[in-house]
Amino acid sequence: MFCFKNINICLLVCYVFSWSCIHAQLPIQKNLIPNGSFENYRKKSSNIRNAVPWQQIATVDYYQQPLSNDSSLNKGAKSGDCYAGLRFQKNYKEFLQVKLAEPLKRGVKYDFEMYIRFGYWSNAMLKSFGAYISRAGFKNVKEVTETTLIDSVCKKGGFNNDHWLKIVGVFESDGNEKYITIGNFSERVRKDMIRDNKFKFGFKEAYYFVDDISLKKQKGEEIKTVIVESSYSRILKDSVLEVKNDIHVGDKIALKNIHFEDGHSFITLESYQELNKLATYLLLNQNLQIQINGHSDNSSSSKKNMKISEERAQNVFEYLINKGVQNKMTFKGFGDTQPIATNETGDGRALNRRVEFEIVKE
Repeated sequence: MFCFKNINICLLVCYVFSWSCIHAQLPIQKNLIPNGSFENYRKKSSNIRNAVPWQQIATVDYYQQPLSNDSSLNKGAKSGDCYAGLRFQKNYKEFLQVKLAEPLKRGVKYDFEMYIRFGYWSNAMLKSFGAYISRAGFKNVKEVTETTLIDSVCKKGGFNNDHWLKIVGVFESDGNEKYITIGNFSERVRKDMIRDNKFKFGFKEAYYFVDDISLKKQKGEEIKTVIVESSYSRILKDSVLEVKNDIHVGDKIALKNIHFEDGHSFITLESYQELNKLATYLLLNQNLQIQINGHSDNSSSSKKNMKISEERAQNVFEYLINKGVQNKMTFKGFGDTQPIATNETGDGRALNRRVEFEIVKE
């Protein structure tokens, strides 16, 4: 048996007719954990850092398919294809950490959720597993307090579930928290570990798979500002990328006003408005799977053009993830191989230096 210790109490989230009205935002229950299901990655790799923008404390495992020797009924990810793994030994811990898509608001309550599954080879289990939410990220267990921790604690035994177990909690913000860290936060992990089976010998090791992490503002009601339908329609039009309604797999939508430094892949500030519109569009259409395509003119060698177009596509891909987009996405560079205008003029070359997104799955 186990119970959830959910820290925190109340305050307000501003909603009108169930639409969020803070700064005229759109009605989206946005997951503030970027890449919360680990589905988006730079490349095939076992390094969690390729699941942007996740970081590791110690060495965290990253899986992009089920383990070949995992014969359990629930093998592989909780959803999709990708998931992470954390290892715990008597003097060793691993943590997952990521910067939130936006800082938390003081007094607002947030619903937290994640899934964990016991590693089938483990000979020990943990009595607690949770999340630490902070302004600067995790440095030492001594800085972790009850008000910054969402912790699940087993009353008897430990977590040795062979199925995906949901851990939930409620967090009330003190304001401006920017990071979440996943793991075990006992001061001495050896005291928080118990042997799973007396017939499993050797030094104690507990291992847990982790997937589908989310942190969302709680729904609530407060009538302070009224947004009538016509005003909302204008906000929607101004805030969302204009895309035709009947898009299908294979369609490509060019992004306007996306700029990079000459000869580089750095996104310039004037591009953010268009990218934010794309982020909002994807948040409203989370069923879409897309590929970000980068293109260049022919002003350099084919090899260099291919490289810079891929880097530009990757930077757009990572920008969207950091904004909280959870859609499955990939990116690809095409160099100068698919011009849409002549490369003989400056205007033509500018049109060829473009980024577009392609519908992969509706």
